[in-house]
Amino acid sequence: MNFCSWKDCKAVAADLRPIYEAPTADKAARQLDAFEEKWGGKYLSIAPAWRRAWAEVIPFFAFSAAIRKIIYTTNAVESLNRVLRKTLKTMGSFRQRRPPPS
Repeated sequence: MNFCSWKDCKAVAADLRPIYEAPTADKAARQLDAFEEKWGGKYLSIAPAWRRAWAEVIPFFAFSAAIRKIIYTTNAVESLNRVLRKTLKTMGSFRQRRPPPS
């Protein structure tokens, strides 16, 4: 998304979504071709950036759709971090300090 203007950001994101939500790598490659046909003239660097990273993208399709959603969204990780921070912060206020050893 760093390569497109803010005016086209939502439309480009909507057209990229079928690529990473495709059930197989072959269908994702076809979606990338369709994306390049539509946006390749205006944004020359988006599709080639995907193609350069394609070797890192392909293993992503080995996982089920539910697992892939967890991988590409950070909400689950952020939620866990928030819970841990809240718990540890609360525990820190009730911890008793020991006197230094003599």
